[in-house]
Amino acid sequence: MIEKAENWRDYELIDCSTGEKLERFGKYKFIRPDPQIIWKTERVSDWDFDARYIRSEKGGGRWDFKSPAAKERQTIRYNSPCGELRFIVKPTDFKHMGIFPEQAVNWDRVQKLISERFAGRNGEANILNLFAYTGGATIAAAKAGARVCHVDAAKGMVSWARENAAESGLSGAPIRYITDDCTKFVGREIRRGVRYDGIIMDPPSYGRGPGGELWKLEDNLFDMVELTAKLLSDKPLFFMLNSYTTGLSAEVMEYLLRTVLPKMNVTSYTLGLPVKDSLNALPCGSTAIAIES
Repeated sequence: MIEKAENWRDYELIDCSTGEKLERFGKYKFIRPDPQIIWKTERVSDWDFDARYIRSEKGGGRWDFKSPAAKERQTIRYNSPCGELRFIVKPTDFKHMGIFPEQAVNWDRVQKLISERFAGRNGEANILNLFAYTGGATIAAAKAGARVCHVDAAKGMVSWARENAAESGLSGAPIRYITDDCTKFVGREIRRGVRYDGIIMDPPSYGRGPGGELWKLEDNLFDMVELTAKLLSDKPLFFMLNSYTTGLSAEVMEYLLRTVLPKMNVTSYTLGLPVKDSLNALPCGSTAIAIES
C-alpha cells in the first residue's frame, strides 16, 4: 500500500523516467537521479530545469546550475493537520535538498496520534526523534503541541532543524536539540530513567557518529530498536521506524516491530509522491509503526 504526500504548497514531483525525477521546489525545477526509476517512459513535460545533479562514475556527483539563483536557499510550505509547516531547502553536495517530501505522510500521522490523546494538553506528550536530520518530524510533533527531543550526529543538520523550527513559528517551542551518536544518547536516557510517549527513528543505511562510531543498518537496526524501546512510557503512543535502504521492506520492519513490541498494534506502508504528469505515485521509502493497543 502506498501512502501519498499530497498537501504540499511549494513542492511537486512533475515527472520521472529513465533513472531521474523532475521536481519543483519553490520557484525552481531540479532534476535528480533515482536508481529505482527503471522505466523508460516518454517524458511528458519538456523537462526544462534550473539545476541538475549529475552522478560521477567515481562516486558522488555535482550540480549543473542553469539558473544560478537555484543555488540559494528557499522556504517551502506544507499544509499539515495542525497548521502550516515551513522548511528551508537548498541543493547539497549529496544531491539532497534538505527535506524528504514524502515524509509528510508520517508527519500527518504523528500529529493525528498526538492530537487525539493529548488534545488541549500542550507539552504533555514527550516525543523522541532519532537520526532526526533537518527536523521535519520534530517540527510536526511540536506543532501538535508535543515536547520533542531532536537527536542527530551531524551538527549542521541540527542547526538546520533549528532554522526550520523558527521558520514554522516554533523558535520558542519545547524542543531539545542534541548533537550526539544516537545509540550512546539512548543508553544515557535509559540510565537517567527518561521515558517517551512516542519515538521516531529514521536511521541511515550507513554512517558514523561524531566520535567515528560505525553504523550499518542491517547489522545494527534490531539491537537499536530493542534498546530504544526501553524508553517507551508505560502507555506508549507510537514507535515509528523509517527506511530508505533497498531490501529493507516495510514488511521486514513490520516483522521487526512486532517482535520487539508484541503488545502494540503494528502496521506498515510504502511512502509515495504523486507524479503530476502521469497520475501515478512514485514509491519513495518504507515505514512501519507500532501504536497503542
